[in-house]
Amino acid sequence: MAGSPESDTPEVTGVPAPSLFDAVVGQPQAVAHLMAAARRPVHAYLLHGPPGSGKRAAARGLAAALLCPDGGCGVCNVCRRALGGTHPDLVVVERTGASISVGDAQTVVTRAQRRPLEGARQVLMVTDVHLATVAAPALLKTVEEPPPSTVFVLVADELPPSLATIASRCVQIRFDPVSEASVTAWLESNGVEAEHARSVAGAAGGRLDRARLLVTDAGFAARQEQWRSVPARLDGTGAAAAVVAGELLAAADEALAPLREQHAQELAERADQAEMTGARGIPGRKQLEDAHKREERRWRTDDLRFGLTTLAAMYRDRLAATAGIDGRDGSAGTSADARRGVRHLSAIDQASVALGRNANEALLMESLMVELSGMID
Repeated sequence: MAGSPESDTPEVTGVPAPSLFDAVVGQPQAVAHLMAAARRPVHAYLLHGPPGSGKRAAARGLAAALLCPDGGCGVCNVCRRALGGTHPDLVVVERTGASISVGDAQTVVTRAQRRPLEGARQVLMVTDVHLATVAAPALLKTVEEPPPSTVFVLVADELPPSLATIASRCVQIRFDPVSEASVTAWLESNGVEAEHARSVAGAAGGRLDRARLLVTDAGFAARQEQWRSVPARLDGTGAAAAVVAGELLAAADEALAPLREQHAQELAERADQAEMTGARGIPGRKQLEDAHKREERRWRTDDLRFGLTTLAAMYRDRLAATAGIDGRDGSAGTSADARRGVRHLSAIDQASVALGRNANEALLMESLMVELSGMID
């Protein structure tokens, strides 16, 4: 934790219940800092760490502690609504485009000035703050000096230089990728068979949200085996390379099914809430659908990256076997096979990096399969 901005916000008398952070897995240090912070809140917090590390669940837990009249009892109606994201004094601002725009920042400024609807304070949670490159100056003054009744909880995947000044005005709480052991233990505690839990945890890449969906994904094991079969299927022809690339991309599309089902359920729940309150249409529907599209793009990229990791393991084993064979005659690492293996691993790594830069997936995968087929010297 870094930073110690002062605030006139009164101290909370209750002790936050640990159950407020039950949805946060494998982050004991971050949770300890949040529970301490809830006792004497300041005006702004910045929760930062990789996607899927539990930042949003932690932010809702902190909000519950700050909004609860008993300091976060974990059982009252206020706590339940805050944890569920339905309390009117927990205001969540999502970006409306690829980044946080100046318009989004103005929405934050406007909502920060609003009086709490039920209690003594409101919690304003702003997500994806790392994407506020252009809007950071517009956010800064409000984050520096919000009304006494507003507490900011900013959520960011990273801390780019453009966020440095805002970050310096907040108490910073870091989240690490959830360890594979923590994900495995969490899955097993929820009834997942040990071997399947280990396999899913390895594919989750430190993301608990991904593990939750993968464990119910009937096609996960088949996709994993499909990637493992790639080396044997590449016969040195362009036709085989194209077919394999196409099938891997099609499998990535199929991998979206569990996430899309979850999104449909979220939209249905919003529709039910709107009907109960007599609202016309679904409030925030476009923003929710845009958020779903962004999440689906991230999910697809993560699935392809996991596939590339699986593929790299296959080629790494081949390289190790080649080195072992060469080692018997004293020429380890000097054979053409060994050099080719190193090149293949490098190509897989470069493809994984390119996926994070919004490269054309079809061209990228076809190019990689051609490289692995041995058609490029």
